[in-house]
Amino acid sequence: MTTGTPAGAADEVDQIPRRRLPFWVALAFSVALVGPTLAMSGNGQGLVATVGKSIPLVFLIGLVGVSLVGYSFVRLTRHLNHAGSSYGLVGGTIGPRTGFFAGFAMLGAYWAFSTGTLALTAAFTNAFIAELQPNSENPYQPPWLVIVVIAAVISFLLSGRDIELLAKILLAIEGIGILAMLVLVAVIFGKGGAPSTGIDFSVFSFSGSDVSPSAVLAGVVAAFLSWAGFEACASMGEETDNPERNIPRALAGTLLLTGALFVVVMFAQVTGFGTDQAGLDAFQSSGNTLGDLGGTYIGQWFGLVIIFTAVVSAFGCHLATSATSGRMLYAFARDGFGPKALAHIHPATGGPRRATWLVVIAALVINMICDAIGWPDMGTGNDAIDTYFLFAVAGSACLMVCYLLVEIAAAWFVGSPKFLHVHGGRGKAAGLLLPLLGAVVIVVVLWFNVKDAESWSAAPLLGLYWCLVGLIIALAASGIAKRVGESLSTELNLKA
Repeated sequence: MTTGTPAGAADEVDQIPRRRLPFWVALAFSVALVGPTLAMSGNGQGLVATVGKSIPLVFLIGLVGVSLVGYSFVRLTRHLNHAGSSYGLVGGTIGPRTGFFAGFAMLGAYWAFSTGTLALTAAFTNAFIAELQPNSENPYQPPWLVIVVIAAVISFLLSGRDIELLAKILLAIEGIGILAMLVLVAVIFGKGGAPSTGIDFSVFSFSGSDVSPSAVLAGVVAAFLSWAGFEACASMGEETDNPERNIPRALAGTLLLTGALFVVVMFAQVTGFGTDQAGLDAFQSSGNTLGDLGGTYIGQWFGLVIIFTAVVSAFGCHLATSATSGRMLYAFARDGFGPKALAHIHPATGGPRRATWLVVIAALVINMICDAIGWPDMGTGNDAIDTYFLFAVAGSACLMVCYLLVEIAAAWFVGSPKFLHVHGGRGKAAGLLLPLLGAVVIVVVLWFNVKDAESWSAAPLLGLYWCLVGLIIALAASGIAKRVGESLSTELNLKA
C-alpha cells in the first residue's frame, strides 16, 4: 500500500505512454524550444540603444551566467529526473511553498513570452512582406495589430489540440534556420563584414566600447531570454531512455550548441551591419536582422528563407508558451487558486483548453492596448518589436527569479544528507560553489537592470512586480501555496 499518493494516481500512471526516447530527441526538444532563429532575428535590436556595438560581449557574459544555471539543472536532474521544470526541482528540494513561488514566477515568464512572441510574429511577417517588394522604397506593410489578431485567432483555434506533428515540423524548420545562419555567418566573415568597419573584435572588449560595464551587465537579462526553454528537455524524464544520464547530457548539449551559435551569430550580425553609427541604426531598426543581412550579403531568396523560418519559429514559441501557461493556470485553479472554470480538461483534446484560451485572449488584449496607447517605446522605431522586447525582458526577469531559486535548490540538495548518502561527499565543493556563484551572477545582473530604471514601468520592474505578488501569496496564503506546490510536483511526476 502506497501512502501519500493522490486518489487515482495509480490509474493515471498506468495510462502514461512509456516511450523510450533516445538522447537526441531530448536534445532536439530543448533546441527547438529555445528557437535559435527567433532569438537571433529579434533579440538584438532592443539592446543597441543600451549597449551599442557590445551586443556580442553581452551574449558572451550571458552564456557564462546561463551555463552556471545549466550546471544546477544538470546536478538536480541526475536525481530528480521526473521533475521537468524549475517549480518541480525547487519544490522537490526546498519545499512545496517555495515551489509555488517558483511556479508563479515561471507562469509570469511564459505568459509574458506568449504576449511578446505574438507581437514578434507580426514584426517578422511584415519583414517577410517587405522582402517580397525589393524594389519598393516604401514597401506596403499591413498594420502590425491586424497580423496579431489573425495570429491570435489561429492560436485560439489550435489551443488545447495535439500539436505533436506541428512540433516536428517546427523542429525541421528550425534545423533549416540554423543551417542558413551558419551559411550567412560564413559569407559575412568571408566578405570581411561591412565595408565601413570590417571585422571589429573590439565588440568583445569593454575598453573598445563607449558603453559602461554597468550598461553591458544591464543588457545581460535580455541575453538570458535567448536561452529561455533550454531546460525543457528535463520534462521528458519519464519518456527518455536512461534519464539520469541522457537528460543532463541533453541540457549540457543544448547550452554548448546554442551558446557557441549565439555568440558567433551576434558577432557576425554586428559585423555585417557595421559597428559605426549608421550600421547600429540599421541593426536597431531592422524588422528581422538575419533576413535583412541575408538579402544584402547573399540574395533576396536567402533572406526570404530565413525570415520565413523566423515567422514560424516566433509563432511556434507563442503556441508553446501559451500551452505551458495554460497548463500551469489549470493546475493552480484545480487546487483552489483561481476560478474553478479554468480547472477543466477538454474531453476531446485532453488539454486545458479554457486556461490556454485565457492566455491567448489576454495576450491579444495586451497587444491591442499597447497599440492603442502607443506604449512601449523601446527605441527600435518598430512598434511590434518594441512590444515584444518589453514583455520579453519582463518575462526574462521572472525567469531569472526561477533560475535563482534553482541555483539555491541545487546548493540545498548538495548540502543535504541525501547527497552525502549517494555520493559520499564527492563533488560537494563544486556542487556548492558553482550554484552559489550562479546565484550571485543572477542577483548582480538583476540589480544592474533595476537600479537605474527610469520609470515604474521599466521592463525588468514589471517582471519583478509579478514575482512580488507571488511572494506575497506564498506568505499570506501559505496553505493554498503549499497545496498548489505539492500538486504541481505531483502532476509533473505523473506526466498528466
